[in-house]
Amino acid sequence: MGLFSWILFGLLAGAVARLLVPRTGGIGCLGTIALGVLGAVVGGLVGEVLLDDEVRFGWDIEPFLLSVLGAVALLLLLRIRR
Repeated sequence: MGLFSWILFGLLAGAVARLLVPRTGGIGCLGTIALGVLGAVVGGLVGEVLLDDEVRFGWDIEPFLLSVLGAVALLLLLRIRR
């Protein structure tokens, strides 16, 4: 995926994660993109460990769900720290 695709993918994954974890205000659009991209990294690592297979990120449902899962985990960690 190119840079623009990662940004759009991150925005979508971060937005879905913010819908699933309420009261995470103050992040903004750039924060949501960063959350989604970092969630993709975390989700990819978790997917490689749990699925015992290399996760290839593209516009498929499995990588998207792993990205949302990773972003939700990051949001929950942020809520615990506050």
